[in-house]
Formats: sequence, C-alpha cells, structure tokens
Amino acid sequence: MTGLYQPSRMIDTHQHLWKPSERRYEWLDDAGLPLNTDFGPEDVAADVAAAGITSTVLVQSADTYEDTFYMLSVAARVPVVRGVVAWAPLDRTGEAEAALDLYAASPVVRGIRVLNHNYADPRWLLRPEVDAALRMLAPRGLALDVVSVLPEHLVMLAELAERHPELIIVLDHLAKPDIAGKAWEPWAQLMTEVAARPNVSVKLSGLNTASSPDWTWDDWLPYVDHAVEQFGSTRMMMGSDWPVSILAGDFVGVWTAQREVIGHLSHQQQDDILFATATRVYSLEES
Repeated sequence: MTGLYQPSRMIDTHQHLWKPSERRYEWLDDAGLPLNTDFGPEDVAADVAAAGITSTVLVQSADTYEDTFYMLSVAARVPVVRGVVAWAPLDRTGEAEAALDLYAASPVVRGIRVLNHNYADPRWLLRPEVDAALRMLAPRGLALDVVSVLPEHLVMLAELAERHPELIIVLDHLAKPDIAGKAWEPWAQLMTEVAARPNVSVKLSGLNTASSPDWTWDDWLPYVDHAVEQFGSTRMMMGSDWPVSILAGDFVGVWTAQREVIGHLSHQQQDDILFATATRVYSLEES
C-alpha cells in the first residue's frame, strides 16, 4: 500500500459473517463453493488488520433473527466490530415494533436491512404494510440499508427517500452497475436522481464482483467518480463486501483497489469515504 494516503482510521462498513453449519441461509443453497461454507470473525481478522481497518460494521445475510443474533454475539466479543445492520420483519408491524425497540436499546445495532433484492416485487419497500415499520426507524436512531441490483430498485429508492425524508438510507454496492458490460445508462441517470435526495448515502463496495474477471480499479473509476460527483464524499462510505468479495479477489487486494480508485481525491474527501461518513450515518463511536 506504499504511496496511498494513510488516514487516521478506516471503517469497513459492509462485512458479512455466516455459518450454515449452525443456521439456515436460503440463498446459499444454490451458491455453492466457495461461499457455501462457514465464515466467522476468526477467518477475516488477519486480513482486516493487514488492510489497516480499525472498525467494522456487520451486515445481515439472512432474513432471520438467528442471523442477527449471531452478529450480535460476535460484536459482544470482537472489539473491532462497532456496528450491526440487523434484520426486522418490516411487513409485520407489531412484531417489527417489538424488534426495533430491542435493537434501539443495543449499543451496536445501527441499521436495518432486508434482502429486498431477492424479492419478486422490486417495489416491496413501498408496500403500505412496510411503510408503517419504516416510520419507526428514524425515531429509534436506525438507518435503512437498501440493496439495488435492478433499475427498478433505484426508481423505487428515489420514491422511498422522497416519502421518508427523515429516514437515513444507505444504498449498498453503488447499486451494482454493470461494469463488466461497460454499461452506463440507465444506472448513471438513476443514481443522479437518487442522489438528489439528501437523506441517501452510498457504499463503495462490491464492485469487483460486478466486473470482468481480470478487473483493475481503473475499470471502476468512471462509476466511482460519478457517484462522488452526485453524492459528494460526505455521503459515501467504503465496505469490503467480504466474503462475497472472494469470488473475484482477495480481501486486501480488493480493499487496496478501492482505496486506489479514490486516491486522486483530496485527503479530506478520502477521510469522508474511509471513516467520517460511516461514523456520522451509522452513529458509530469513534475508535
């Protein structure tokens, strides 16, 4: 990492842990190896240290309480974990309220996510029965992570952010642009429309698995620059997307490439992306 700017700290805002040997992750049934196996904190600790990461945020991998409570058990014993993005049944209002009350009392639950990108309805988060639960997040200090893999998801997200201006929304993985296919539209225009909603931030993460197998960070540059131009560095944060990231690279290599793609930005902008935005958006304690 010689030559890269050395910030005072770095936060990995998008890390997964899962143990199919202990609990069910339905989407892993068809994933095969190398993903369909156990990934615990001990499997990534050395890479986190080697990359210079000082804090991590664990993000839900299944729409189950089991997954959330596994993450909470890790956070209770692994000091580097500073935040958890949990799951709640957003379409079951009463149950969601009880879950959110419990989460709000936790010092580490900082947001909520569901696997909306796997749902048949790309507008699921706009359903009336979900709306009531979403209105409970902001008063409890919880953000909402949203996964977008289709143009329809970004259209939905712009409407969702407009409907809930008080809700902090985090768009994962730069909405997965088709970097391998060198596609630009409709992704670019839709990102511009989403960025016009000031309550939405975006994660620089998961780009290696949207790229050709022989990717370099230069492949990502136009997409990242567009996101920075539209959102500003103060609404961008960085995540590893480990262990999904191992499908197209190793932890340190991918993290370093993500740092290189923002290396032309000012030190202040890099600080925003590497730790300041995440600290503010997720209300994380400074490490």
